[in-house]
Amino acid sequence: MDDLRQELSRIHREDSRRILATLVRLLGDWELAEDALQDAFAEALAKWPVQGIPGNPRAWLVSAGRFRAIDKIRRGRIFAPLPEGFDELLVAPHDESSEPEFLELPDDRLRMVFTCCHPALSEEARLALTLREVCGLTTESIAAAFLVPASTVAQRIVRAKAKICDARIPFQVPEGSQLQERLDAVLQVVYLVFSEGYHSSRRVDLLRIDLTIDALRLGELLLELIPDEEVKGLMALMLFQDSRRTARVDAAGDLVLLEQQDRSLWNRLAIERGQKLVDEAFASGRVGPYALQAAIASLHAAATTAASTDWPQIAGLYQVLRRSSPSPVVDLNAAVAEGMANGAEVGLRRVDALLAEGMLVGYSPTHSARAAFLEKLGRVEEARLAWKSALALVTEDGAQRRFLERKIADLG
Repeated sequence: MDDLRQELSRIHREDSRRILATLVRLLGDWELAEDALQDAFAEALAKWPVQGIPGNPRAWLVSAGRFRAIDKIRRGRIFAPLPEGFDELLVAPHDESSEPEFLELPDDRLRMVFTCCHPALSEEARLALTLREVCGLTTESIAAAFLVPASTVAQRIVRAKAKICDARIPFQVPEGSQLQERLDAVLQVVYLVFSEGYHSSRRVDLLRIDLTIDALRLGELLLELIPDEEVKGLMALMLFQDSRRTARVDAAGDLVLLEQQDRSLWNRLAIERGQKLVDEAFASGRVGPYALQAAIASLHAAATTAASTDWPQIAGLYQVLRRSSPSPVVDLNAAVAEGMANGAEVGLRRVDALLAEGMLVGYSPTHSARAAFLEKLGRVEEARLAWKSALALVTEDGAQRRFLERKIADLG
């Protein structure tokens, strides 16, 4: 029984978002689909110990959830009129053996992403809803990532779902000009999903490989649908970063900085594919922020050693990125690149200037960058205090906290 519970827990962790997306498509109602998802897993917990785990667990759960939803609608019609659009569901056969179409289920998450990123929703609502419903992040995790209260995120999600229902936003991938209009929002969300997996904000482990795989799969689906320059840029950026996955943590699960990583562990096939996509994006002559970030990542990937990294070119690309897509985090990355290219004293001045502006005072990596430059300059006590400032802004136990604690201990 314990083994079955563990397997069911794994399926929930890895496939519940895909199951939910398919149930939303089949049932046409988000709230009904969420209830159906829970009912399906409850039924699996009751039946699988007797019947055994089915050959296609995801299809079984989709089918079970759909049937439970139909039962709920049939019972409800006795007491109240049916909501519009539910008539067709009630004529569906109520026999699990008559569901051969579920043997091969399409991946409906791209439909869900485009629905969550509809222009009728605010940017904050789009991000919160996608991270919650497509990726399965908790409300608390999303709140931590965006530095807002969990109650604020919860309200955004509830209002976004109500808006989708009230405005009858279709659960589909748009076509033509509507597709292009919504692409930027979708790319932003896919990269946020990848980033949360690449550097998880709420788990003891540094990586959430399930999320990075989800983001890469969504990127592949987008690339098939829209071979746009920025889609290629985003896909290349994710490939370059994911290529370092194995080298980013040591055997104890602790963070390994880029300059200290064993580059022989980097995935060269992912790097080669990323470089091909970057070249194609730049060949178009229309280079956006994702393609620029991918070009920066490609320079890191091309360096056989940390010392051979082309920091002047990276610093130059960051200046272009600052002009095309300004943000405080891009400013910080540009400051670090300039310091690596022109010396720690220059980098420290740039980081101190950003802190003086107040935008990044509450951002742990800013203080880490400052501490690293202070260390290079031999200002050990100031570096130790800066590492402590970075640690004070990390609220979760995990690889990042252990790394900062180790840096402080090393400076004694």
